[in-house]
Formats: sequence, structure tokens, C-alpha cells
Amino acid sequence: DEFISSPPRKTVRFGGTLTDILLKYEKGETTDFELLKHQLSDPDIKDAQIINWLHEFRASVAYLTKELEQLVNILLKLPWLRRSREVVEEYLGFLGNLVSAQTVHLRPCLRMIVSQFVPPRITIREDDVDISDSDDDDENLSENFNTCHRALQTVARYVPSTPQFLMPILVENFPFINKSERTLECYVHNLLRVTVYLPTLRLQILELIIEKLLKLDVSTPQQDIEDAEETANNSDSEEKSTEEGLFDMEEDEERKGNKVVSSSSERMAHPLAERLDILMTILFSYIKDVCHVDGKLDINNTKDLYRDLVSVFDKLILPTHASCHVQYFMFYICSFKLGLAEAFLDHLWKKLHDPNNPSVIRQTAGSYIGSFLARAKFIPVVTVKACLDLLVNWMHKYIDNQDTGANAYCDVALHGPFYSTCQAVFYTLIFRHKQLLDGNLRKGLSYLQSLNFERIVMCQLNPLKICIPSVVNLFAAITRKYQLVFCYTIIERNNRQFIPVVRSGTGGDLVQTCTNPLDSFFPFDPYMLKRSKKTIDPFYQFWEELSAEDLENLKKPIKRGTSEDEDDDFLKGETPQNDGVVGIAPNSYESNTRSPVSSMGSPPDCYVPYPQ
Repeated sequence: DEFISSPPRKTVRFGGTLTDILLKYEKGETTDFELLKHQLSDPDIKDAQIINWLHEFRASVAYLTKELEQLVNILLKLPWLRRSREVVEEYLGFLGNLVSAQTVHLRPCLRMIVSQFVPPRITIREDDVDISDSDDDDENLSENFNTCHRALQTVARYVPSTPQFLMPILVENFPFINKSERTLECYVHNLLRVTVYLPTLRLQILELIIEKLLKLDVSTPQQDIEDAEETANNSDSEEKSTEEGLFDMEEDEERKGNKVVSSSSERMAHPLAERLDILMTILFSYIKDVCHVDGKLDINNTKDLYRDLVSVFDKLILPTHASCHVQYFMFYICSFKLGLAEAFLDHLWKKLHDPNNPSVIRQTAGSYIGSFLARAKFIPVVTVKACLDLLVNWMHKYIDNQDTGANAYCDVALHGPFYSTCQAVFYTLIFRHKQLLDGNLRKGLSYLQSLNFERIVMCQLNPLKICIPSVVNLFAAITRKYQLVFCYTIIERNNRQFIPVVRSGTGGDLVQTCTNPLDSFFPFDPYMLKRSKKTIDPFYQFWEELSAEDLENLKKPIKRGTSEDEDDDFLKGETPQNDGVVGIAPNSYESNTRSPVSSMGSPPDCYVPYPQ
């Protein structure tokens, strides 16, 4: 206030007072006006001159109508951000006066502010070619961003309709995915900061960011990431490199642009995966910050954010096939409180059993349920059982309705949601059967028998023919061991009926004639991005590869008189382990036949020999 009320310092300039110049311009005398524009456009303009002019402009905003748009644009291009504190404060005051008096200039003001959400561009010459990209060396970057957000808040305070004009500008300014990692990182971080003081825009901003992340994700198949990592690991001339540390949401105020060096081993070899990794880390950081106040979970904040994220999930994630990583934002927020995980499962269940939803959405919802129940450590056995009861009861009712009808035959086009549900149940059982049987074997077996898998497996719809072989084989081995159902007769019959066809132009890999387009989709397969993986791993159920002894044990059924407390070697060896070892599990790289390339955590051949 002291500064604003004090008179500006005198500086040498030409053309008289601003009011005189503008009045002359209205009468057609343009000489002084052109001189004014020239002075404001001077790259060597001094701080004192800027302050002097801004002080006059603030008193004359009534004259800055639509006709003077050109002059206003020159003012908006003034290099105010990297100037003294006095210039910044005067400029913020000018912006507030301008938009409150002349809302016609609101959009240009917002564009100017948003254009500062990325590091300034510099031009580097490489081999006689000008390469323009962001300047990572500006030490005041964090402070500049803080000032931009102050400017945006100032404008929003004077013009309540700012959010509806701002959103299209945020969309059109989003950098292309091939821009530098730092440019994308800063822009996404600044978008998320906007949601803090303009909460009405949060849903739209989250949609925008997640849509861009999805494009990155589907452009980077897991196999490509693995190949790039393998090539990088095998390279003899691997150079050590450093990169600017992540722009952590929590440390934003303290860091003021300080750099943190990260080792080259944390970088993803695939350039798009590297960008995705950085942006996912920022998104996880944001989710954590919004949901926690002073280190404690704030349930109201968390519920509000959960609703927004579920809305984005429905609109963007659920209809997208083959995304590998972005969907983990739901996995992460659900890890904060069991009630959220149960709400998410209930939400997916409603999608799955509602016949008004498209079949492909219902199938995907089934895949999400199975993958979530199998992989989320924070879901207790009681919730797993409740979900299995729900799914299996629905499957039995579905069989009741179909067995007498004309459509009671194996056809994925007719019964896609049913097969998706079967696979979800089989997959959950493979991962969770040890916990279901833990403590009281007899009681656990009684529960599994009550699910009546035999009827599901033997029904006319023949789910074992549609579900992927790795899931079918492990399910068959486990259910045989506990004498729940004997699947091998049906598997052999299905194999005899299966006539492979060669798909041309794909290297001759075999494809089944009865193919389910979603049969190989497990949304929560092992997470591969190195930095953001650290956020997910503590809550993630890994799978340990089966040993030869485990495979042998699978062929030995338990005796009916088994003691409740008897140790089970297979269960110890086969069960998903909690020690964070990435092992082998059925996953998305399994087609209906053998996949030509093995994938981490996903063998082409999870085969258990038939008993003789």
C-alpha cells in the first residue's frame, strides 16, 4: 500500500501525459501515440519507466476501449515477470484495474498469464539449425509461477466469470506431448494449482490432464517400454545423466527453483514413458496433497476428489482399451480408505450388471473388478468374499436365464459380460485362494464349494473356452487340488474343437476363431514407470513365479480328511507374495493362443500339465 500510494520516480520520456496522448489519438493525431507504442516496445525499457507508465495507465483505464486493443496487447507483452518487486506489484494492480473497467480485454489478459505457465523459450543452434525449447536454467521459475497464480487470482477476484473464459485457454495452451519433459511438467503442475483457488474448474482440468496422459499411455505399449529398457540396459555406452528434479507439489514454496539431481537409473529409456512417468508422479502427488491436511486424511476433501476422479474414469478411462498406467489414479485414491475401494467396486458392479450399458463397457468393468480384487493389497478378504458372492450369484442367475433359451451356446458376442465376469472370478480366486482358505481350511473349502464352480464350468456357455489359457490353467489346477471342480475334460474337448487360423500380415501368429476382444485386458497389470511406481508398489499385490515343486504339488489333490491346520506347500509357494518381487502372472500379453514374446509378470505359458 505504501508503494502504491507513493508518487512514481521521474524518468525522461516524450509525448506528454498519457491522457493527452490518448485524447489526441481520438482526434486523429497519431504521432505521440506511435511514440508511446515505440517506448513501451523497447526491449531496453527500464523498471522506473515501466512503473511510471503503468501508474498512468491505471488512472486511465477508462480510455482503454476495444479500439485501443493494439496498445493493450503491447502492455500485455511487457517483460514484467522478471523485473523488480515494484514492477510486479504495479503490474498486478494494473491488470486488476484493466479487467474490472474493460472486460473486453479479459481473454488477452488470461492468455498472457497462461502463456507463462511454462519455462521461457530459448533458441539453441545445433548443426546450423535453430532448436527452440524451454529454458530449464531459470532459477526464479518457481517464484515466477507463484506470481502468475497471484495474477490469475487477481483477475478472478475482479471478474467472477473468469473460470468459463479461462478453461478454453488452458486447453489450447496445453503443450504437445513431444515438448520437453520440463515444459509438460510445469504446465500440468500449474494447471493443478489453478484447481486449488478455482475449484469450479477442477473436474474440467482433471479431464484435460488425464485425456493427455491417456494419449501418452496408449502411444507407449508395455512391450515397447520393456524393449527400450532392455536395449538401454544392454548398451555398453550408457552415459550417466542428470535431470532437473520433479516439481514436488508440497515443496513448491520452499524450493524456489532449486534443482534435485536424479540418477540415470530412474529415467525411463522410452521418451514418451519418461514424460508419462513424470506426469503420473505429479498427479499422485496432487491426489495425496488434496486428500491430506496436516498429514491426516481429510475425509470430505477425499470424497469430493474421489467423485471427480470417478467421473473422469467413466468418461475417459473405461471406454479406452489398452491403457497401462493412467487408470492407477483410481487404485491410488482407493488405497486411502477401504470405503473408497468398496465404493469403486460397487460403481464397477453397477456398470457390469446393467444391461443398458454397451457390452464393451460391461466387459471392461468386469476386467477392472477382477484386476482390482486380485491386485489391491488394501482390500481385505471379507470384501473379496462379498464381491465373489455378488459376481457368482449373478453368473448363476445368468445361466438360469440362458440354459433354456435359444442362445445357450458359446458366443462372446452374445454373452461378453458373462465371460468377463467369469474371468474376473477365476482371476480373483487364483490370487486370493490362499487368503480365502487361511486359518480354517475346512470352513474355507466349504465357502468355495458353496460357490458351485462346477455348474459354471459345465454350463452350455462354456466359459473355459473363452477365458485366456493362463487363467484357465491355473484356475483348473487350484480347483482340482481342492476338488472343487475338474476342468481338464472340458479343456481337452475345447482344444480338440479349436481350429487355429493364421492372421495375415502379422508374422503368422495364431488367433482363435472364437475371440473375445477384451479377454486379455487386466487393467492393473504390473506398473512399469520407475518414479511413480514407488507410490503404487506398497499397495500392490505381486505374483511369485511357480516353482517346479509347486507345479508338481498342483497335481496332488488334498485328501478329504485333511486336518484344518495342515500346512500346504503349494499354497506357500504359489501364493502371491508381499515382498515386492515381480514374478509371473497371467496378464494382458496373453492372447487366446501363446503370445510370441514373453512380458514381465506375464508369461505366454502359464501351463499346468494335465494329471495322468
